[in-house]
Parts: sequence; structure tokens; C-alpha cells
Amino acid sequence: MTVRLYDTRAQALRDFAPRDPSNVTVYVCGPTVQSGPHIGHVRAAVGFDILRRWLEYRHGRVTFVRNVTDIDDKILANATDAEPWWALAYRIELEFTRAYAAVGVLAPTYEPRATASVPQMIELIETLIERGHAYAAPDGSGDVYFDVRSWPEYGSLTRQSLDAMEAAADADPRGKRDPRDFALWKGAKPEEPSDAAWSSPWGHGRPGWHIECSAMSRRYLGGEFDIHGGGLDLRFPHHENELAQSTAAGDAFARYWVHNGLVTVGDQKMSKSLGNFLLADDVLRERDPRVVRYALGAAHYRSSLDLTPASFDEAEAALGRIRSFLQRAARVLPGGSAGRDEDVPVAFASAMDDDLAVPQALAVLHETVRAGNTALDEGDHDAVSAAVGAVSAMLAVLGLDAADEPRGDDAETVALDALVRTMIDQRAEARATKDWTTADRIRDAIAAAGIVLEDGPEGTHWSVNRG
Repeated sequence: MTVRLYDTRAQALRDFAPRDPSNVTVYVCGPTVQSGPHIGHVRAAVGFDILRRWLEYRHGRVTFVRNVTDIDDKILANATDAEPWWALAYRIELEFTRAYAAVGVLAPTYEPRATASVPQMIELIETLIERGHAYAAPDGSGDVYFDVRSWPEYGSLTRQSLDAMEAAADADPRGKRDPRDFALWKGAKPEEPSDAAWSSPWGHGRPGWHIECSAMSRRYLGGEFDIHGGGLDLRFPHHENELAQSTAAGDAFARYWVHNGLVTVGDQKMSKSLGNFLLADDVLRERDPRVVRYALGAAHYRSSLDLTPASFDEAEAALGRIRSFLQRAARVLPGGSAGRDEDVPVAFASAMDDDLAVPQALAVLHETVRAGNTALDEGDHDAVSAAVGAVSAMLAVLGLDAADEPRGDDAETVALDALVRTMIDQRAEARATKDWTTADRIRDAIAAAGIVLEDGPEGTHWSVNRG
């Protein structure tokens, strides 16, 4: 079956046909590293990580570029004498990297910083000026603007009329021909750090936000690539402006536009400006990172996600059921484990091909777990092995496999296993001698420690109660 994705520009589901089926190219707008990541940033990264993993499953190779905006008005505003803008940007970049890695987001193929591509931005701006789509401000400020009225297709991504748009508030409007013209280059200002400016044909200054992504995507993926991704809130003005300036410069640019839904709190968008955000570090400190990933990835990527404590509780319980099945299976299969099947079930693949319908894909996963538990109860080891292979393949696509591998080779687990098994043996001895008081006391002590016992034909097994 062909992968189908919702293309924001077309406002419709489209069959995905990459330029090169053996190498899918994806550019995703990464963070502006002004302050630490909130959980909405992590939700976006998880969504595009699942997309990447599925495209790798279907096509084999994905060149995935996610940029870092490390020069911006907000970064300069948050810098201090003790922490210059470039030091702040690097520290915050590392915070994003740690949060992404914690929830199993694969590292991008390339992760360019905006400050490393300034020459490419200047070159692109020069092309736009030569083509009559950009101009330097006549007041000598050093600002350069994109002339929105010179490009009839401006507004095509979000289907807006130019005259209905608000003025662009990204630079001093005095040098603009039209209030909606947006900044490509910002002349240096006396109050800004001298090292936050680069030489250009229009004087010392720095790039505008929008030109950064156009230049970096062109540099790393060429003038035409398959998918441009980002949050729903980036459609306008950021992605609208990217599309206009890149196509006005002669590039075909992105063939598909994919946007993820936002995380909300009480039906209100989560954002730093509103002060209603959950910091990723705080959430990851309180919850298992794979539980966080499950909770963030379980909803359809285009839907809004209203996060509550119950969201994480439900995710923990769901992962616990999967983990319990894999642990049970590992105890009865030859060698204590099962081989992995490279193929996911047909129903799972159909769901993922249908615009990454993860909720339906998860339903297939949990149905397979239920069937596997039934096979365990019936002693059908062939069916158990097949279920384990299918579950493992699905978990790998969803990026959840690392959380659910039975772990027994680290020192802490070995020590805990020895202690619990000693108590299990003592309980068995008490039951054999009909010393029910002692047996119950040992059982209660084990339960109080968060350990679940499972009595079966093969003996008593234990696991940690994870929800």
C-alpha cells in the first residue's frame, strides 16, 4: 500500500511519491534555543520521529534534517553579561538534545545551526534582489525586505489574501514598501552585541528568521526535497515566508508540507509566552521517558493533545501490559527470548500508511498482545513466538522497543532478583508446611515493595508493578 500524508498546502491527503524512492528527504524546523524545551517541543519531535521511522520502514533510507535557530531576537534578549547569546544558545541546544534523546528520538542525519550558514543566506538574499523580489531599505539601516507584492503566490500555503494579512512585526516598518514585507536581513543595532553581526553587501547585520530555513534546507537537501515539517503554529508567517522566498529564488522547494498538532492545557495552546507550559525536564524527572513518549505519540500527530496526569497514567498502564506479555513470553520460549519478525502485521501497516494513524496502529499492537497472552495460557509456543515477533516489530516502528525489552543483565536487576527469589522460596516453604500466616506476611511484604507475583505451571515469577 502507498503511504498517504495530509499535505497542508493541498489541504488534502496525498499519495506520497518521493523524488528518489530509495532516499526520502525531510526538513523539519527545529528549536529556537532561547530557553529550555517544554513538552510541546518534545511532542513535535516524537511525531516526526515516528514519521521518519515509518518512512525508513517503507523506503529504507531517510535523510532527515532538523535545524537549530541559534541567532534570534529572543536569544539576544535572554542573554546576560554572565552568559553571552552564543553560550546561552549552546546550553539550551544541549537541553533540547537531551530531552529528545531521553524519549528515543533518533538523531537527525544533519543538524545545522543557523550561524553556520550565513554565507548561504546572503547568497539567497542577493538572488532575490536580482530577481526583483527583495530590496534594501532606503533609510540606510542595513535592513533587507522581501517584497510580498512582487510574488503573486504569496499566501498560497495558508490560503490567505494578502490584503487581509496583518503587518509583519519582525523589523522596523519605516523602510518597508508594504507593512507585510518581512525581513530577510536585519542591520546591526547599537544596543546589540557586536559579535551577533556578520558582514554583508548591506552592512553589518544578521539574518531574519525565515531566510535561515530556506538557506539551510537548500544547502543540505537541494532546491527541491520531499517533506517540510513543523508545528501547526509555524504555518504563518514562518512557512508561508519560507515558501515565498525559496520559490521566488527559483527553487521548487518542498513537495509536501506536514504539520503536527499542538499540545494544549485546558484547550489553550501551550506556549512560553502564555506561561502555561510543562518543562520537558520536569516531566521526564517524574515519569519514565518511554511512558512520556507513549503519551505524546499515542494521539494522531495532527490532532491537538490536551495533556493531563491521567494521560501519563494510561500510557504507563498500556506499556505495563506490553512489558508483562514480553516477560511472560521470554520465560517460556527456547533460550528465554524470541526471534524478531521484520514485518509488522498488515493491519498495523495499513494504519501507518494512512497518514500515520497511530491510534489505530496501537489498537493492532494491543490486540496482538492479547492474542499472545491467550497463546501463553494455552501453551501454544509457536503462536507466542509469532506474537512476540510482531509486537517487537511494531514497537521498533513506534520507537518504544527499548522500554519493553526484558532486562536482566545489569547489576541492580541481578541483585533484586536474588532478594525477591529468596523471599519467594521462603513463601513456598511456608505454604508447603501450611504456615499461612508467614506465607501471607511474605506475600504482603513483596507487594508493599511494588513487586507483582505470578504463580503458574512453570513456578512463581515476579515483575515490578509499573502501573
